[in-house]
Amino acid sequence: MLKGERIMKYRIFKIDNEWNIIHYPERPNGFGILLIGNQEHYVDEKGSFWTENVGRNRIIEILSDAGYTIFYSNLYGRNWGSKRAVELAKRLYEYVKRNEILNENIHLIAEGMGALVAVELVKEMSAKIRSVFFINPCFSLKTKLLEEKEHKFFYKRFIYEVSTAHQINEEECELFIMNRHEYSMNESSVPFKIIHVLENGQKDLKMSKQYKQIVHHRDKEEKPLIIRMLVPERRGEIATQAIVFFKQYEKVL
Repeated sequence: MLKGERIMKYRIFKIDNEWNIIHYPERPNGFGILLIGNQEHYVDEKGSFWTENVGRNRIIEILSDAGYTIFYSNLYGRNWGSKRAVELAKRLYEYVKRNEILNENIHLIAEGMGALVAVELVKEMSAKIRSVFFINPCFSLKTKLLEEKEHKFFYKRFIYEVSTAHQINEEECELFIMNRHEYSMNESSVPFKIIHVLENGQKDLKMSKQYKQIVHHRDKEEKPLIIRMLVPERRGEIATQAIVFFKQYEKVL
């Protein structure tokens, strides 16, 4: 437990031999958030990346104080949007729906690689998802592949992780990625917002192709821009921005 951290009520359990965790608020508001983490995020028998990392733990605290029940899974680690990770996320949702007193329509928070799973969930169960809040999302394996090709070591590691996650041969991995259909949030009516935290001293957001497509689509449809940039020192605003966004889509039970 972090020094000075308050005691938070949570429960850890297994589904398909993967650890999962539910955080319980003191004053529940009846709404749930499925959290889908990035590559290095984990859940084990003792806790999770989100309970051990100071900044992420603070996000959990603020969301809990607002009444949200938060649940998430290890999802096989570096899953890169694999089918079995998506299926496990769906099983976790069904488990929580059966065992907790919550509205069956949930919010999603997805960071980094977790966006790949989140988008598939939107595709397959959009009627059960109120809204999605993305943090520095990776929407496209194709775009990620092209980025990693510039760095030999990272490219080899990426190919290894994707082939392992999707249970294919490394030799077939690049072709698999390039031929893979990628569902876009622009194809869905589920409301979403993107928070991009500028890292490594960036002064401007160098939007990837996937971001540009979203911005172009929103402009074409005359919808409000849904990307918000934050400098690292303002990362603490993420939770409050998520709450403001979520509450817009809680009027209909």
